[in-house]
Amino acid sequence: MQPPRERLVVTGRAGWMGMGRGAGPSALGFWPTFAFLLCSFPTATSSCKILKCNSEFWSATAGSHAPAPDDAPEFCAALRTYALCTRRTARTCRGDLAYHSAVHGIEDLMSQHNCSKDGPTSQPHLRTLPPPPRDSQERSDSPEICHYEKSFHNRAAAPNYTHCGLFGDPHLRTFTDRFQTCKVQGAWPLIDNNYLNVQVTNTPVLPGSAATATSKLTIIFKNFQECVDQKVYQAEMDELPAAFADGSKNGGDKHGANSLKITEKVSGQHVEIQAKYIGTTIVVRQVGGYLTFAVRMPEEVVNAVEDRDSQGLYLCLRGCPLNQQIDFQAFRAGAEGPGARRLPAASPAPSAPDTFPYETAVAKCKEKLPVEDLYYQACVFDLLTTGDVNFTLAAYYALEDVKMLHSNKDKLHLYERTREPPGRAAAAGLPPGPWPLLGSLLLLSLFPVLLEAA
Repeated sequence: MQPPRERLVVTGRAGWMGMGRGAGPSALGFWPTFAFLLCSFPTATSSCKILKCNSEFWSATAGSHAPAPDDAPEFCAALRTYALCTRRTARTCRGDLAYHSAVHGIEDLMSQHNCSKDGPTSQPHLRTLPPPPRDSQERSDSPEICHYEKSFHNRAAAPNYTHCGLFGDPHLRTFTDRFQTCKVQGAWPLIDNNYLNVQVTNTPVLPGSAATATSKLTIIFKNFQECVDQKVYQAEMDELPAAFADGSKNGGDKHGANSLKITEKVSGQHVEIQAKYIGTTIVVRQVGGYLTFAVRMPEEVVNAVEDRDSQGLYLCLRGCPLNQQIDFQAFRAGAEGPGARRLPAASPAPSAPDTFPYETAVAKCKEKLPVEDLYYQACVFDLLTTGDVNFTLAAYYALEDVKMLHSNKDKLHLYERTREPPGRAAAAGLPPGPWPLLGSLLLLSLFPVLLEAA
């Protein structure tokens, strides 16, 4: 039986954390989360084997094979093996964020545990996962704090819910009902607050085209009091799981575990996650191989952040940066004019081969979206840029999710697209630089929270 994990002492807001003097190797219970996050970084390539190194070290320091507190030599041997593995793959991992994070982490851990660089190494063990918690054990007496709406009877006003959605090529509806069409290729943060984080990865629909769609989605539900353990949900193209990354379908072994549950509505196509402890509902769909995301969340949860300045980095709150927004009016004007099937060379979103003529795109979108709102316009845009009729369904289901999740029925349909003027974008603190890299760095900044929760 493993000894109880000792609380980690956070020494900074980001990067690697120091451990309390009494912390032994068993304090490395955060490694499963660490390994998963590194696996999430889009910079890792097939030739870089750092993920294999991470997995082997995790196997050697977690589960039934984990070294006990007085087994410092065994833990140091595992670290040396980890370091050797990183050296072997160094040449193919240059510039890889996960690789450089691991190298610095090894150095810190070897220093903390007084490990010498020379000495014996260890063979990796196969890690045995514990069985997932049984969802059949309903906890009807869950603490009141684990039911967000019930806890509001002690408050003056009922919660005010907001909605954010991302779909298609891609189109973003923010928590404040701004609607934008964006480029945002690569990894981008959608949501980050004290309770959960959401990141998406968008990839080109066709080679040589600026049209992108969401191919990967990662959601991290943070450990919360007596309600839920930390849980990670990850979906990718052609893989929409009906469980969290550890195989479970609820919030773990805590008393209020069923305040977080995942339900498969349509196999391989539609998943719904209920996080009652924060009054949040998330809908994830797979349409034509790509993913859509929609969330209903109380304003109180949206704004629950320690550092408000960092909120400018999250798409659901601030929208896309100006240099990533597409001028839909200019696009439509080019599509409706002479030679409508091909757009001018200066267009921000060039047509893909074999796209639909404008009239055909309009007719197909009208079948599913009779109201000529922004969801209808998004449908037409996607058919013109991708030639993929599945994007018609993506816009249709995005609107259906709005009908289910939005608290203001008068705002279901939007008619005026939002494009931020330069002054407002600057005031919001939106950098013009490399946002995809920031998305990965923001995940690294979560380590203090994850370590403290371990």
